[in-house]
Amino acid sequence: MKKGIHPKEYRMVAFKDMSNGHTFLTKSTVDTRETVEVDGVEYPLFKLEISNTSHPFYTGKVKLVDTAGRVDKFMSRYGKHMEKRKK
Repeated sequence: MKKGIHPKEYRMVAFKDMSNGHTFLTKSTVDTRETVEVDGVEYPLFKLEISNTSHPFYTGKVKLVDTAGRVDKFMSRYGKHMEKRKK
């Protein structure tokens, strides 16, 4: 392993999942501009769009995708062009 390439200034940082409001603490070197108070202690805040508490893989909740509607929309737009090519 190369010497001197790893950061040495690790500190406790609060990561907040913006989709469900879940906050967790971990050591990090990420740059932050905001702070948040957790259990009476102020920590730097880093906002996440998704975490393990909101990701469909971990929660088991799957969003349904309307593929049939997309196919119908495609056919209505480009169906005329497809028929011309067949002739």
